[in-house]
Amino acid sequence: MRQQTTRYLATTAVGALVLALTSCGGQQENTAGAGADDTSCDAGEGRVSIATGNSTGVYFVVGGGLAKLISDDTDLKATSAETGASVQNIEQLAAGDYDIAFSLADSAVDAVNGDGSFDGPQDISALGRIYPNYTQIVVRADAGIDSVEDFAGKRISTGSPLSGTEVIARKLIAAAGLEQSEVSAQRLDLIKTVDGMKDGSIDGLVWSGGLPTPALTDLFTSLGEDVKMIDASPLLGTLQDGNPVYEDGTVPAETYDTPEDTPSIVVPNVLLVRSDMPDNLACALTTLVYDKQPELEKVHPAAADITLDNATEIDPIELHPGSERAIDSLTK
Repeated sequence: MRQQTTRYLATTAVGALVLALTSCGGQQENTAGAGADDTSCDAGEGRVSIATGNSTGVYFVVGGGLAKLISDDTDLKATSAETGASVQNIEQLAAGDYDIAFSLADSAVDAVNGDGSFDGPQDISALGRIYPNYTQIVVRADAGIDSVEDFAGKRISTGSPLSGTEVIARKLIAAAGLEQSEVSAQRLDLIKTVDGMKDGSIDGLVWSGGLPTPALTDLFTSLGEDVKMIDASPLLGTLQDGNPVYEDGTVPAETYDTPEDTPSIVVPNVLLVRSDMPDNLACALTTLVYDKQPELEKVHPAAADITLDNATEIDPIELHPGSERAIDSLTK
């Protein structure tokens, strides 16, 4: 995988373009896919909106790139919006506020099963699996934290409310044998989290994101040896007992110029849509994501891991029928 921090300069340059493309989500008449045969792979006409994540995270950058790709390559007008990420994205997708949503696979599994933050099963399906998120735990070097078990009594940012980061942070705390009340959880977005790490008001953070995450690049550049990344992989087996989507991975040292590689817990990302999206639209969008993957990789290096090889590895999340048709066609 190409994860060198030198790619961050290119990423931030694209980020300025992404900002110009974003807009707020909102309930609107859904006419996307209009004017095309539902059995085709023609996107048709209309508008689509994309729910991404924090403005300093990878969802936001890749989501903006996807919006531009859709607008440039189809007759659709696509916009992307900053959000609190996975859980919020799914809730607003199901409510009709957005047409496409980035999500961590564990949050999506909760949604289809009606578990966790969801009161009941959500009527959603996936365009496919995309790049993985890495569980990145960064702590102040003087905080006395060498493992998740050491979170007890510490001020830990667990991510934005209703985010996928918050979901996995809470699961890590439980897997470490801690009560949630034993940790002084700070439910903050990534910008406020990094500011708190810099001024010493936060002892550590949990973040689930692609590599590199721009805000963490800033944190390590600013504080250097005053912060360190810790390994949560000993908790992987416990997490897998509750949800098989978790995998092992590594954050390479060159990602943030740390002294050594750090083992990590990996969660796949998925692109979600409502199950009632027209088949032709889902087919066109899926084709675009995988056929034009090199264009998304130019937006952020994390997109290098968007491949057809694992596009359908999303069980128990259902693949949209239009997406299944697209992937079948692309792999022939």
